[in-house]
Amino acid sequence: MVKRTVVGAHYGLAGWLAQRVTALVMAVYTLVIAAVLLAQPARDHAAWKALFAQGWMRLATMLFLASLLLHAWVGMRDILMDYVKSAGLRFALQVLVILALGAYAGWMADILWRT
Repeated sequence: MVKRTVVGAHYGLAGWLAQRVTALVMAVYTLVIAAVLLAQPARDHAAWKALFAQGWMRLATMLFLASLLLHAWVGMRDILMDYVKSAGLRFALQVLVILALGAYAGWMADILWRT
């Protein structure tokens, strides 16, 4: 009989599902943006500004970037849990990743929603 010692926070299925769903969201956005740019190429700043002035494009881009940040968090968390054995160092690195991703989220919101 194999005796299993369970440690950690048991993120397995939730992390796996988050990675798949966020990858799907990013793939769909990539196809949509490619179709939009093929139909009407944005060749100058005014065209890009007009494209992102539309509410649906801002929301789609926000969803894409939120998915990218969640995808990055799950990946980095798993890498740190697998390869950094010191709990204190792993915690410090996870905090740094969270702070960086939070800063990126704020920067993203500022770019997309500034007037």
